[in-house]
Amino acid sequence: MDLYSKHQLPDLEQLPSPRIFSSHSHYETLPPSIRDSGCKIVYICRNPLDQLVSSFHFVGKFKFKRENVKPLTSIDEDFDNVCLGIRSFGPFWDSVLGYWKASLERPDKVLFLKYEDLKEDIIFYLKKVAEFLGIPFTEKEEKDGVIEEISRLCSFDNLRNLEVNKNGVHLWGTPNSAFFRKAKVGDWCNDLTPSMAERFLKIVEEKLAGSGLSFKVSE
Repeated sequence: MDLYSKHQLPDLEQLPSPRIFSSHSHYETLPPSIRDSGCKIVYICRNPLDQLVSSFHFVGKFKFKRENVKPLTSIDEDFDNVCLGIRSFGPFWDSVLGYWKASLERPDKVLFLKYEDLKEDIIFYLKKVAEFLGIPFTEKEEKDGVIEEISRLCSFDNLRNLEVNKNGVHLWGTPNSAFFRKAKVGDWCNDLTPSMAERFLKIVEEKLAGSGLSFKVSE
């Protein structure tokens, strides 16, 4: 977002290598220069209920530059749109299915991860990501606690407490702190009623039917 915020096309090749980019784009909308190149894609998704709630709270903190765009004050206001798949970046199920299918067809290209799994065993998945990228940890690095240190540095608490994230400002004046809320699995139950959760999960289940992809939802 920062790269394109000044309405200019940046020369990405001028950025130092290795280059790491983050995006909300669906797999199908990625340009051929990404899909057909040798770059690796690590996709992380979250269970649909926590994702819905997290997105709602984040958008509520976002300072919109356009006057005609107003943040929602209640999750009820937007729930019907969510169920219809009307979102800024498209339906939840379209995004996850695109990367899920790509990870099955090209496991050397796309690594599909779930946030809940990372929370449960971060060390295992740090090793998995390193192996996927072709730079596995050495025995010495494992013995010296390098993986644990990476886990600490990348932890929610550590990142949230960095000065730049406590007081810095993101695009359009949104505080960097808006990107850090709870990072808890199952927090959806504080915002969604059981009937809302049941309705949305049923829709997601129907959309993912036959794909082999499913989500474990904690309460």
